[in-house]
Amino acid sequence: MIAEAERHTPETVRREYAETYRELRAAGYTAVGEFHYLGLPEAHAAVEAAHDAEIEIVLLLSAYARGGIERFRQESTAEYFRQLEELRETGTRVGCAPHSVRACPPDWLEEIGAYAEREHLPLHVHADEQPREIDECLEEHGVRPIELLSRTGCLGPRTTVVHATHADDRELDLLAEAGARVCICPTTEANLGDGLAPLERLRERGIGTCIGSDSNVRIDPLEELRELETTARRQALSREVVDTGALLCLGADEGAASLGLESWPDTAVDLEHRSLRGVDPADVLDALVFGCGADVFVES
Repeated sequence: MIAEAERHTPETVRREYAETYRELRAAGYTAVGEFHYLGLPEAHAAVEAAHDAEIEIVLLLSAYARGGIERFRQESTAEYFRQLEELRETGTRVGCAPHSVRACPPDWLEEIGAYAEREHLPLHVHADEQPREIDECLEEHGVRPIELLSRTGCLGPRTTVVHATHADDRELDLLAEAGARVCICPTTEANLGDGLAPLERLRERGIGTCIGSDSNVRIDPLEELRELETTARRQALSREVVDTGALLCLGADEGAASLGLESWPDTAVDLEHRSLRGVDPADVLDALVFGCGADVFVES
């Protein structure tokens, strides 16, 4: 993936991102949070691509002090904030995105957390995706990743922690106390063998949860929701973990809230689709989530 990202220029970003965003739009997505790993010119191109594809975008500009792609790293938080401000001056919706506790040391996390709070911006950060990441954080900082985020002021009601697959109960309590959300990327986490999302434990604590497509090559929000729900069933040994209406909320309202969107374009469903034709109106939501693919959506 790094080699693929290395080859990108603003021109390739605008062309290829527009194609992907059109696929997202056709699959029922009307807004996207773009966790952007590349440079500032490429960020502008990503925004232009979203406009070309007629999809709402919130540009989550990734901060890297170490790791990642060397030519896209920022030399300081001052440079990172300058990049964010340049995007904001064009009218682009932005969010802060310190990539992870691996990529950003505590002083960067403190400054980015304070900036996001002061500017009322969403903050997205990867944490507790894999056991090795947790072990490295414990060795370097003496605490687990979400504990470090709490200590450095990065947890709050506008924070979304991406993955949290291996978060322990103490970390989940910290998320609940802060009013933070979790973004689960079900098909990607399954593909990478990262582990099982702790959906039941999140819901027990009232932690807002949304879905992300991450690096999965298939674009299908219903597949993401099915993967999440069936994983939760197997963990709980029960079919009653989350009802269909709440599940759809994870794919829409919660995702919008994680990006700071108060409104977003509607998605329409083709009720004459072969998988819905003749279904009792009382069962349409179940049939939609568990019997349909992304081709059920039509532009409204």
